[in-house]
Amino acid sequence: MRQTRILTLYCLVLWLSSALAEDSPFIHEPAPFTPSSVKSGTPWTEALTRLPPLPADSDLIEFSLDGSQDAFRYFIDGRHLSVGPDEVVRYTLVARSNTGARNLSFEGIRCTPQGQYRVFAYGTERGFTPVNEDWQGMGRTTERYRLELWRHHFCAPRTFKPRPLKDMKRSLQGPIAPRQNSGFLPD
Repeated sequence: MRQTRILTLYCLVLWLSSALAEDSPFIHEPAPFTPSSVKSGTPWTEALTRLPPLPADSDLIEFSLDGSQDAFRYFIDGRHLSVGPDEVVRYTLVARSNTGARNLSFEGIRCTPQGQYRVFAYGTERGFTPVNEDWQGMGRTTERYRLELWRHHFCAPRTFKPRPLKDMKRSLQGPIAPRQNSGFLPD
């Protein structure tokens, strides 16, 4: 009998606390505040992509990676480096190993705050073969050359927009003005 009273009392306390909580003047899960000046934007859509021709050796721009030595030398086809209407930087990458093996890929990088990349095609001596891969986020497992292209050569800091093509090519060939890569606002 005593256990029944305790259980009844416990149920009564739970019922009262839930009833009082519903009458509370506080908002339990408020919606995040959004200023009235903020309007929802147009969702990003990817532009159609055409595969480029195979790169000529005379059009290749070699770039080096920061840090330790790599087993590959990396080149970008300067003639077919482009920025699409969707603001994707599309490029042909040539990676040559120390033994002379040559890997080709046609890729794209988005200049978003965390960066994204996509492989559109892999190349052989006969041309490019398209692949159906989704956009991937830049992260710890991303190849170093992609991180460097995104961080130092293709994307302008703070604006998350592609650099002008001439600046990309100049950056790949060597250091550019330090102010362009700094995190400071211009004077």
